[in-house]
Amino acid sequence: MSKSQLSITPLEQCAAAPLVREPLTADAAVELAAVFKALSDPVRLRLLSVVASRENGEACVCDISEGIELTQPTISHHLKVLRGAGLLTSERRASWVYYRVVPEAMQRLSDVLLVESGAAGVMA
Repeated sequence: MSKSQLSITPLEQCAAAPLVREPLTADAAVELAAVFKALSDPVRLRLLSVVASRENGEACVCDISEGIELTQPTISHHLKVLRGAGLLTSERRASWVYYRVVPEAMQRLSDVLLVESGAAGVMA
């Protein structure tokens, strides 16, 4: 499967142990690659960071776009990709959409990338 054919599987559906504990299954590798593909764009990383760094981990779409020199439709597309990957949730309030980081998704990514001390071939 080529990188351009990867569909985004929400992170909560990815079943993968830390990479250093056991090798990924083929399915887990495809699922995780799709999530990492969602994160591979610098704009999406910035958008995720903007939301995550807010005091309550939530940001209005009107605040997210400040300082990012892209059109609103382009920003909305990137936010949709992050939502599709399970990294963000959204809620409409009146005429604005508010985005929130999914803490469990961030923890799951952290768990997959966890390097445990004493792992074979890994320096702590």
